[in-house]
Amino acid sequence: MIGKLEISGVHTNVDEKLRKYVSRKIGHLDKYLTRHAKASAHAEVKLKETKMKKDKNRYACEVIMHVPQEVIRVEECTVNLYAAVDIVEEKLKNQLKKYKAMHDAPKLHRRMLSRLKRQTV
Repeated sequence: MIGKLEISGVHTNVDEKLRKYVSRKIGHLDKYLTRHAKASAHAEVKLKETKMKKDKNRYACEVIMHVPQEVIRVEECTVNLYAAVDIVEEKLKNQLKKYKAMHDAPKLHRRMLSRLKRQTV
């Protein structure tokens, strides 16, 4: 679970049911982070409601995740707030996989080299 998860609503009220849903979806994305990044990662979730023409409401979900050496920002607008959270979760999951692959590679390279050295000796 991500240590610090800030959930705020802009022009909308965030009830307890929605707060639990967001914390369950976004909070469990720490498994896609490296061990070092898990300790200092925190996320800001902004849920927005906008009025469109002809009395249609649009809901937006924006997640800003602060991880070491980078800030990852994902945003999505849909007609349903829960759907926006689901889509943002998938986008953020892909971004975190890229982040982990980019920042975890040097350690893997060192481990493989040390194994090869041990096998040759």
